[in-house]
Amino acid sequence: MTLQRVLSYIRRAVDDYHMIENGDHIAVGISGGKDSLTLLYGLHGLMRFYPEHFTLHAVTVDLGFQNLNLEEIKTLCHDLNIEYTIVKTDIADIIFNQRKETNPCSLCAKMRKGALNEAIKKAGCNKVAYAHHKDDVVETMMMSLIFEGRIHTFHPVTYLDRMDLTVIRPLIYMNEADVVGFVNKFQIPVVKSPCPADGNTKREYIKNVLKSLNQDTPGVKERMFTAIQNEIKEWNI
Repeated sequence: MTLQRVLSYIRRAVDDYHMIENGDHIAVGISGGKDSLTLLYGLHGLMRFYPEHFTLHAVTVDLGFQNLNLEEIKTLCHDLNIEYTIVKTDIADIIFNQRKETNPCSLCAKMRKGALNEAIKKAGCNKVAYAHHKDDVVETMMMSLIFEGRIHTFHPVTYLDRMDLTVIRPLIYMNEADVVGFVNKFQIPVVKSPCPADGNTKREYIKNVLKSLNQDTPGVKERMFTAIQNEIKEWNI
């Protein structure tokens, strides 16, 4: 997976859904994982030739795990000349030690997004880019259907009126396998998640279900993604 290929996916999504306008100051949520770092590389590459001028600001919400090392990401952002903000929080302590949550992911996501949005607004950004890719779109729809009894997934662009902030998802046309290929080829400094719930979530369960379905019926994930685009009007799901 070449950088040029990554840029083609991002450019297509940005153009199809009018994600970027002239003068945008875009925050990129950086978890340290493969998806967010691929997005950062891709948007940085897009800045060089995209007709609408925009700037980037990388933001990481530090949940408070003791073994999280962000030094390589600091170096990466410095090398790319992208401002980088680390937001220190006690979210991990609150969820795992104080509240002892048995299903921590939902509360963690809400608290993390709250801290992220506050930092984004403080930095003067008007948009935030999340690194949800094509597999995330399908997995979220399946999670919603199975665990909530409704059909819902990510929109490519979402306006948060309370925050006066627009969420964009430029990786929606990119497969997770492509992301893996890109970070491996370019030896991008991925930071392993220190969360004890990592790899043992509802999303991981659905990921395995879809993997099995796709093995039995090749192409099923691609057809599900196409159905989300074509059958549910304007992503209103």
